[in-house]
Amino acid sequence: MQIMLVVFAIAAFVTGYIAGSFELMMYVYAGGVVLTILTTIPNWPFFNRHPLKWLDPSEVEKHPKPQVTSSVSKKKPAKK
Repeated sequence: MQIMLVVFAIAAFVTGYIAGSFELMMYVYAGGVVLTILTTIPNWPFFNRHPLKWLDPSEVEKHPKPQVTSSVSKKKPAKK
């Protein structure tokens, strides 16, 4: 979504700069925003191909988050 908005902003700026029209620039960007909304907001089936299974709040207490442990590496003694 962010990439699409940036691409449309650049395209709108270039179009407005070449044509010398702020109004045209705003129309191009508004069209890009509408196109971005139409591709990201609806619940398209391909977004739901692999749904995430969230853990129930009651199960969170039973399965605590694993703690990160730091591994200490042994340094080799320097040869003289």
